[in-house]
Amino acid sequence: MLTEEQIKEIKEHLDRAQNPVFFFDNDPDGLCSFLLLRRYLGRGKGVVIKSFPDLNEGYFRKVEEFNADYIFILDKPVVSAGFFNKTREVNIPVVWIDHHEVQEGVPDFVHYFNPNYNGGSVTGTNNNNNNGEPVTSFCWNATKRKEDMWISIIGCVSDSYLPEFYYGFQEQFQDLTVNAKCAFDVLYKSKLGEVARMFSYGLKDKTSNVVTMLKFLIEAKSPYDVLEENSKNKSFHKRYHQLHAKYLRLLEKAKSFYSDGNKLLFFKYSGDLSISGELANELVYIYPNKTILVAYVNGERVSLSLRGKGIREKFLEAIGGLEGSSGGGHKDAVGGVLQHKNLEAFVERLRDLS
Repeated sequence: MLTEEQIKEIKEHLDRAQNPVFFFDNDPDGLCSFLLLRRYLGRGKGVVIKSFPDLNEGYFRKVEEFNADYIFILDKPVVSAGFFNKTREVNIPVVWIDHHEVQEGVPDFVHYFNPNYNGGSVTGTNNNNNNGEPVTSFCWNATKRKEDMWISIIGCVSDSYLPEFYYGFQEQFQDLTVNAKCAFDVLYKSKLGEVARMFSYGLKDKTSNVVTMLKFLIEAKSPYDVLEENSKNKSFHKRYHQLHAKYLRLLEKAKSFYSDGNKLLFFKYSGDLSISGELANELVYIYPNKTILVAYVNGERVSLSLRGKGIREKFLEAIGGLEGSSGGGHKDAVGGVLQHKNLEAFVERLRDLS
């Protein structure tokens, strides 16, 4: 978790921003983090980061296009040196809020908030107290608008974190929630979880529809506004139903690869839907004692999503030395990329480690 002083600092930066740009990761944690800050402040532009693994220099044009006076980076584990060099040139404050492994060489002008941070010249303190909170949780603690609690819960449970205030919310909205022992109970068994999946699928739409979705969610009063189809969210709902049908077919196919005798459940697929992270999350929820590997093949590039106890260390060992490979993440959930020619070798290494 972040300290009270760090949360206070984040809020102070937010209040000072007159025309901020919010760069956020392409998942519900990133989206909900943006929504909490934007809805609290009432101004600023949001930009979804689709590049992997870093926020690269090409995105700086959005800072210039919006004439921004503040830059917020949310839930992005890596930011390129080129992007930071551009921000240094124009002397715009940068606030980076994250919960992944700390990137080396973060410039000292960056206000960096990360519970994994271990000191140095970057703004922040050494907490040594990472309890798995997603960035959504930090943003909620900085804003705490009661009417936005549903957004905070969606961002948290989508990142496998069940916040304490969920139970108070459950008492008021029993039709949207379930009795939950873990975050994924909410994600896969409740109407609020359905809203979370709508967020996730909506981010996978074309840019114009994503922009429309963001405008709608900035103004949405409650999760009921999202669940009820109307003229403002029609394309949003259409995309959800299209992708969810494809997702369910892929999930059933992935489940067919289950075997009692194998510790690793490996599923490879291709096509026009990159949704390996969502598949891996539900598979590890269904099969909690398995190591899950979902590989999305797109030409010569393979996107990897892995879940399981201590998977980060296994992943880093298995991918070591493979040309064109990279990745990282959390202790029990990681993502990466590699060349298709190296996939078989990677799978065999991971199988030996599982």
